[in-house]
Amino acid sequence: MLIPSIDIMGGKIVQLVQGEKKALEFDDFDYWINRFAEYPLVQLIDLDAAMSGGNNHELIAMVCKRLPCQVGGGIRNRERAFKLLELGAKRVILGSALLTEGKINLALAQECSGQLGNKVLTFAIDSRGGKVSIKGWTEQTQIDPLDMVRALEPYCSAFLYTHIDTEGSMTGLPIEAARQLRRATSKQRIVAGGIRSMEEVNELESLGLDAVVGMSIYTGAIGK
Repeated sequence: MLIPSIDIMGGKIVQLVQGEKKALEFDDFDYWINRFAEYPLVQLIDLDAAMSGGNNHELIAMVCKRLPCQVGGGIRNRERAFKLLELGAKRVILGSALLTEGKINLALAQECSGQLGNKVLTFAIDSRGGKVSIKGWTEQTQIDPLDMVRALEPYCSAFLYTHIDTEGSMTGLPIEAARQLRRATSKQRIVAGGIRSMEEVNELESLGLDAVVGMSIYTGAIGK
């Protein structure tokens, strides 16, 4: 399955390279919402919230009303996750909050699972150089991504693995990283990071992985 990505920063849809350099920017939300209306799931990320630079709350609420979204960015507690679900998010994505002082925060995973249910939880594992990166990809940890997947598997319905090293580059996601994720968990496996063509999306699907695609859609490399 192809999952289109809408990343919001400063009130606009953007595409960043490796979470740093802005490569594309759009302000026509209606156009992209209409383009993505046929997809069963859209990924919606508040980059400002992820980087602790404010939030795009009203835009997130508007998109959630019009598209089936899994929403992420700056979700640091159960209360924020619940609020986004109230706004219409189908699922919420927890990432950085799942690590505290270099350790996996099982208490938060258990709390969210117990009170919200696994069905609405996607856990994000963002990898740079083979280690988990957090706080909008600005802070590197020594946590192995697959160790994090295995520890958190009982508490979510899906894992979102982003290969930061190739994110936004349209150079392709390393297939071995995808295979390792497939072997590490039986939950829904979603991958992102440089996916460049429908052929690659189809190859990932054949391995049992869904693909989040941003740059390749916005540049037209992957059509409607």
